[in-house]
Amino acid sequence: MHLRDGLQTHATVRQRYDHLVENGALQRDGAQERIADRLDRLIHDIADKRIARKSSALGWLFAGRRQTREPVKGLYIHGGVGRGKTMLMDFFFELVPVRRKRRVHFNDFMADVHDRIQKHRQARKEGTVKEDDPIPPVARALADEAWVLCFDEFAVTDIADAMILSRLFSALFAGGVVLVATSNVAPQDLYRDGLNRQLFLPFIGLIERNTEVLALDSPKDYRQEKLSRMPVYLTPDGAAADRAMDEAWAAVSKGAETEEAIALKGRRIAVPCAAGRAARFSFAELCDAPLGARDYLAIAERFDTLFIDHVPVLDQTRRNPAKRFILLIDTLYDKKIRVVMSAEAAPEKLYAGRAGVTEAFEFDRTASRLIEMQSKDWLAEWEQRHA
Repeated sequence: MHLRDGLQTHATVRQRYDHLVENGALQRDGAQERIADRLDRLIHDIADKRIARKSSALGWLFAGRRQTREPVKGLYIHGGVGRGKTMLMDFFFELVPVRRKRRVHFNDFMADVHDRIQKHRQARKEGTVKEDDPIPPVARALADEAWVLCFDEFAVTDIADAMILSRLFSALFAGGVVLVATSNVAPQDLYRDGLNRQLFLPFIGLIERNTEVLALDSPKDYRQEKLSRMPVYLTPDGAAADRAMDEAWAAVSKGAETEEAIALKGRRIAVPCAAGRAARFSFAELCDAPLGARDYLAIAERFDTLFIDHVPVLDQTRRNPAKRFILLIDTLYDKKIRVVMSAEAAPEKLYAGRAGVTEAFEFDRTASRLIEMQSKDWLAEWEQRHA
């Protein structure tokens, strides 16, 4: 441990993990400890590689040519939801002594890759670049930006992703990129039953050669165990509700929250607080902002638990936020998303506008859905789906 700006920090993943255990924020778990120790060894390997580069007489001359380095083997950590994979990877990301590093949800990374490929093809058409194949220059640019790459929720469902992953990551690994990934499935189960899966199989071998595959096989889902005992609709809004929301969020995030952005049709939806498959927004960020059905659907596809702070009582003077809130709850309900919410009033009293207006009729459905989404049956079904 050491001090930074007067605050105690932790030099290793294991130290940070032990500190949370000692403070009662975590239960000690042997499987998590083994992953923490392995992440620390990887930090050591990466630090040694940086030192070796700087101490080499030719290191400075060829500093930009990462292909001259001996490869450092990354980690692929898989296991069920709520086992602590994302928390441990985020500790690693914070502590690894590298400036050019990137932590991103895998789907957002691939959306970025496809955008870059499209821009390269357009530039090739305009004659501003010479390479016909967009994969090598895209991989070079990605490796230049970050040579330690951390993926959360590694899963392949899109055939467009599946068809380019082997070539893309062959180039990234050749460029010295070190991968740390979390996933709910082992590499052999990626893209299972996907279209033309035989074309995807070389990528599995590539992952197994360039990372150490580790199972985080803790028998408990600690996140659900703690959160299942907490209320999911907190009213009235105020200091007590804020404390309860913070406690519930801490149970999900375990202090490993990050900012994120969801790529959508050439723009990005800001996610102020994300932790694995959970995200936290204020009402204002979701409903005062000019978001629509496609945005809410993208959020629901990325996350399975959504925290929403400070939902106010609405009326016809806030017609657009009311319409967005109705649409948001409809989307989360249809996608079976668990919602934890603090609100100014009970669901049936959240709309105080004139009777007879469209929003008043529609809000009856919203209130009914909010009540159902608090029920034991709804939450039990959610937990069963995510077991």
